[in-house]
Amino acid sequence: MKTLTIQLDDRLDAELTDFLARTGRDGGEFARDALKRQLALARLNEIAGHVAPLAEAHGWCTDDDVFRELS
Repeated sequence: MKTLTIQLDDRLDAELTDFLARTGRDGGEFARDALKRQLALARLNEIAGHVAPLAEAHGWCTDDDVFRELS
């Protein structure tokens, strides 16, 4: 397993330390979970950027457009 070192400002460090103490979570576990979620969100945004022009070409510009098409 790789090790990643990051710098936290004092406020973020205090907030994280407090959260971990309250919840009993491990800092490494929390950081891995946060990174996984952030990577998933970044991938979703990347995919959306590729799909949006295709959807707009079909006239699907809003959620309502898609729901109307599926109904």
